[in-house]
Amino acid sequence: MFVLDAHTKKFQKELNAGTSSLVLLSVLNRSGEPMYGYQIAKMLEESAPDIPMMKQGTLYPVLRSLEDNGLLGSVVEPSVSGPPRRYYKITREGREALAEWTELWKQTRKFVDSILKG
Repeated sequence: MFVLDAHTKKFQKELNAGTSSLVLLSVLNRSGEPMYGYQIAKMLEESAPDIPMMKQGTLYPVLRSLEDNGLLGSVVEPSVSGPPRRYYKITREGREALAEWTELWKQTRKFVDSILKG
């Protein structure tokens, strides 16, 4: 893992704020089954251990916001190993938003890449 200076940390935080919802909708769309927050965090951490994309503490507010906007649904189920867990699943509206946001992401990535390449 690499160490980030203050400017880079700020940039990373702003970048993450804009992409967290897209990432979470994509994860839940691909999973095919409801997932709880810690499970999502571990999956993200394991998929890119050297990239500090999303801390667990920032995950839950984004999940709640997506649910408040009807893009995710959730149910609370008891756990044998601890407190009850809230399982999230993507809704039909969430899938529609994911498709639109994925296109926006592709356009943004293409634009940024073209500027960076000069």
